[in-house]
Amino acid sequence: MKGSRVFLRSLYVSALVLSIAACSSVPQSSQAKEGNKAEQPGILSSLLKSAKPVAVPAGTEIAIVLDQSISSEQARSGDPFDASVAAPVVVDGKTVIPKGAHVQGIVVEARASGRLKGVARLRLALNSVEIAGKSYDLQTTSLTRSGQNHDKRNWVLIGGGTGVGTAIGALAGGGKGAAIGAAVGAGAGTATAAATGKKELVLPAESQLSFKLSQPVSIEVKS
Repeated sequence: MKGSRVFLRSLYVSALVLSIAACSSVPQSSQAKEGNKAEQPGILSSLLKSAKPVAVPAGTEIAIVLDQSISSEQARSGDPFDASVAAPVVVDGKTVIPKGAHVQGIVVEARASGRLKGVARLRLALNSVEIAGKSYDLQTTSLTRSGQNHDKRNWVLIGGGTGVGTAIGALAGGGKGAAIGAAVGAGAGTATAAATGKKELVLPAESQLSFKLSQPVSIEVKS
């Protein structure tokens, strides 16, 4: 009889302990769930606040530095080129395009220099900028660079050849020899100009160029 009472008492104590443990565990799990629910809106709100679109208006200047050289002799219309933003673009006190952002441009026109005529020409524009791993399309005004005009140099070479030929012809055969010498000298001068007259245009790497947006662009900026 005494043993059964001890057994019942032990069973009662065990049940009481299990009941207390169950009751204490329920609020903790509910509190954890409530804590998770409370955290979720915070995460969503932080994500929404982390990036907001900022409109960069048309006419905004974008200064870039070429990452590569571009030659009027080697480039072709439609060729891409790489560059980096030289100075940050700031709108309403916010840096929208940071310095060093990768930029891709396009060769709109490339014209090689002729030997006797035809000035070298390059026309460039920007296509896109990459910010925080995201690419944004750009529409900018084109930038044109032209090489030197070699007409004056050609006239000097041709004229110099004529003068030398005339002098040699005069010494060799008088007036008739002078006329022949002038013709020969002019031909030699023209040949020299044709051989050396090309004046290509080269924009070396690290050249700084400036473009302006022709259309506005919306860029996400972290708040």
